[in-house]
Amino acid sequence: MSESPYARRRRRSAARSRGPEGPAAASSVAGDPEPDPREVARAIVLRQLTAGPRSRRQLEDKLADRGVPEEIARAVLDRFEEVELVDDAQFAEVYVRSRASTRKLSRSAIRRELSARGVDGDVAEQALAQRTDDDERADAAELVRRKLPAGADLADRAERDRVVRRLVGMLGRKGYPPGTAFAVVKEELAAREASAGDLEEPWPGSP
Repeated sequence: MSESPYARRRRRSAARSRGPEGPAAASSVAGDPEPDPREVARAIVLRQLTAGPRSRRQLEDKLADRGVPEEIARAVLDRFEEVELVDDAQFAEVYVRSRASTRKLSRSAIRRELSARGVDGDVAEQALAQRTDDDERADAAELVRRKLPAGADLADRAERDRVVRRLVGMLGRKGYPPGTAFAVVKEELAAREASAGDLEEPWPGSP
């Protein structure tokens, strides 16, 4: 019978805990016969949820790190799901809003982060549906305006090219595709130049 993903994570955690010095620390649930593993697992999950929203996979990882047997971890998390304290759909919705608001990440970047936290497929896509193409473009434009150097000489071709490369690279790191990144940067540079031109216009009636 093949080893489950949970068992592999638990085994890797135990190996890290043992290190070169010998057996795993005695605080591991599996190595301490006194505490009730189910109660320990419940306490771990509650502490994690108190600190902030967590996906089921994140909680599984924490339980595996603490040496909780797989069947106990599954039963405890199933119960938390029954009472809706663990809900991947709700977690994903909150996560998408938070990452889009605070980091201005694109949907593709948030999708990767959700997958790393064990949320993908339909659950992730339903949460990501909150964000539209217009939302992403507006966020990208805001990022460019925020990072565009105030004193940049956009009339200088070499400096302009440097600014474009830096801004497009910044958007790329946020997950925006090259086409969108170049288009938004071009629009924002044009807007900056137009604004500068308006400021240079003399007031009516001025000498």
